[in-house]
Amino acid sequence: MSAATITAPVTKPGADEGRIGLRANLRHIGALVRRNALQIKQDPESMFDALLMPIIFILLFVYVFGGAIAGKGNQQEYVQYLVPGMMAMMGMNIAMAVGSGVNEDFRKGVMDRFRTMPIARSSVLIAKIIVEVGRMLIATAILLGMGFLLGLEVRGTLLAFLGAILLSTVFGAALMWIFVLLGLSVKTPQAVQGMAMIVLMPLQFGSSIFAPTKSMPGWLEGFTKVNPLSNLADAARALIRGQGAVLHPTLITLAWAVAITAVTMPLAVAKFRKKT
Repeated sequence: MSAATITAPVTKPGADEGRIGLRANLRHIGALVRRNALQIKQDPESMFDALLMPIIFILLFVYVFGGAIAGKGNQQEYVQYLVPGMMAMMGMNIAMAVGSGVNEDFRKGVMDRFRTMPIARSSVLIAKIIVEVGRMLIATAILLGMGFLLGLEVRGTLLAFLGAILLSTVFGAALMWIFVLLGLSVKTPQAVQGMAMIVLMPLQFGSSIFAPTKSMPGWLEGFTKVNPLSNLADAARALIRGQGAVLHPTLITLAWAVAITAVTMPLAVAKFRKKT
């Protein structure tokens, strides 16, 4: 073992972060991204949720609920409604896995080892988010691929289509910070999953992802209007279908993404430094 390794600063987590320059920070993030990607390569089963979840959900909702919602024989028209909406759902489901993964890394002592190294503490979490965004993009690509097989039509421009993907990615990345903070705050991965489901279920089903909100009770319809998933689903739907209001739901979604990141990212980094 080299002397440099022996004398690496291990005293106070986060004490050296302010002295780390931007270029060094980016190198640390890149190295940690490669480390996390190699972990996925060594454990391909960790990709099952990103690979199989979009297929299962789209087939389930199109063929089990599509006839009831859109009318028998109108499943293809329901595909046009469902798939853009489900892009909003991908980020939430992948984000839940981020919180469980961070919690598990702490239980195994991996995060404690990172905190003894002379690297910016934020780089550990940012690298985790980058890799999970990659998993989310894979899940979104599979969702869209299944949608095209089932008859999805992009009636808007290519730029608008890419904009819908980008918008869902930005919002999904913001949600990941919530679950990172949750993973750092509770004791077990099971607790992360349990608390996440309590939040996920009302947000997903109390939105316009799966069905139009006009048939919902007044109080629930009011909730869907402030639900960020509804705004994201409506924006993605308008961009892909080439019709409907785009600017308002897009701005609301971006505002939510900025607000969530601005609040939860600093809290998550602070919690990561102090967690014992």
